[in-house]
Amino acid sequence: QVQLVERGGGLVEAGGSMRLSCVVTGITLEDYNMKWFRQPPGKERDFVAAISYTGRITDYKANVEGRFTISRDNTKNTVYLLMTDLKPEDTAIYYCWAGSGWNQHTGGYWGQGIQVTVSS
Repeated sequence: QVQLVERGGGLVEAGGSMRLSCVVTGITLEDYNMKWFRQPPGKERDFVAAISYTGRITDYKANVEGRFTISRDNTKNTVYLLMTDLKPEDTAIYYCWAGSGWNQHTGGYWGQGIQVTVSS
């Protein structure tokens, strides 16, 4: 059974930092591309960051680039999202995704999500 479990969310003040983890079991992580998405209150889920299965390619949503860093440790079956200079508009439920392809619309696996709240 494949499971993706997000950890590290909670409440942080604006300007602060937070690191999310996504612990993956049931698949060989090094074979999968990984992404983070988020769903703000009342809005649709949206792309945040991506990292290729090798870790050599990363991609970011424009308004988080330079503030967020995605990384992975295949030996720990874990993907991270380091978020710095957090803003109230970063408040959302954050989800991780694993896929053998690059496009989440073609399948893959999702975590259950974790709440991140940034206070002003």
